[in-house]
Amino acid sequence: MAGFPPLPGVIADGGIAQHFGDPIREQRALERGDALAPLGDRSVIELTGSERLTWLDSITSQSVAHLRVGESAELLVLDPQGRVEHVAAVFDDGSSTWLIADAADVEPLAIWLQRMVFRADVKVAVRPELLVVGFFAGAGAEQRAERVALSPHGTAVVWTDPWPTVQPGGHQYHVGEHPGSGYRWRTAVLDESTAAALAADHETTWAGALAAEALRIAAWRPRWAAEVDERSLPHETDWIRSAVHLNKGCYRGQETVAKVHNLGHPPRRIAALHLDGSESLLPDAGAPVLAVGADGTEDEVGRITSAARHHELGPIALAILSRRAPVGDLVVRTPDGDIAAAQEIIVPADAGATADVPRLTRLSRRPSAPDPRDAH
Repeated sequence: MAGFPPLPGVIADGGIAQHFGDPIREQRALERGDALAPLGDRSVIELTGSERLTWLDSITSQSVAHLRVGESAELLVLDPQGRVEHVAAVFDDGSSTWLIADAADVEPLAIWLQRMVFRADVKVAVRPELLVVGFFAGAGAEQRAERVALSPHGTAVVWTDPWPTVQPGGHQYHVGEHPGSGYRWRTAVLDESTAAALAADHETTWAGALAAEALRIAAWRPRWAAEVDERSLPHETDWIRSAVHLNKGCYRGQETVAKVHNLGHPPRRIAALHLDGSESLLPDAGAPVLAVGADGTEDEVGRITSAARHHELGPIALAILSRRAPVGDLVVRTPDGDIAAAQEIIVPADAGATADVPRLTRLSRRPSAPDPRDAH
């Protein structure tokens, strides 16, 4: 995967721009739409061929067969048991379909897609030389990104995150106002020359991964690199909202998706945690989440998946919890001490619709016919 050219003032870790000196200020600039975030932990797959959309529709969770030029979507690849294996942003420019995914998942996703081509008129190509920047719509960053975005077929490759609204065929388990409704996130694909031009432009304002992640967490937005493990079902992380079409045709894992949604409840659920900031502690991903009883007994009920310091909300986190986890306050355990956590329900424990199937009366329990003699 190509790396971003050197950026002024960048503090990087593992090739990822973490911040540019002031993560809180960068958050505000990013949220206003004034900053671009270099997403060195994303990569790109290009699909070509006349059957690319109908083929992609048949093997993934989202309805993309009729995606129009310039439209965006999100899809999941599920295993036969309905567990999440891959996640991708989808954008079609009329000649190519572009998939943007977390970098660690791009090669496995491309290999799986290639195995599924068979005789379809589709070609799968990883594009490691391309780069991705993220930004919020509505201000100068959007105009700057669209001006330099890759446009090989006349349409700028700029993906619009569908998270703000429940997508057609989707479903939202959270009741009430959703913080994702204001999440105006976009990602643009660049080639190396335009990325270099942006890096050399002193008028470009940059924001790092710490800023982008804080805004994502505040919007309750799940991500493959953070919220997905080997057990993940799409219902658990609210992905039915944006990446699953419940009424489309059959695809791998569809039976489990329908069964959990229509007949049961997911075994786990995502929750937002507002963390006590008095000790300036922030948990790492994987930190255990505990329910503490009135008698002091502790029960581990989940794990932190993402955590950040938000410019308004303070320290926040997303956690995957057991369905049996209580809905009240919890405790996050770290090597430096425990952190009190106020829980906000995203996916409730009773998510899904439990079918009220009428029970047939057993023959042995049917009331006996009245004895005609009783009438006299």
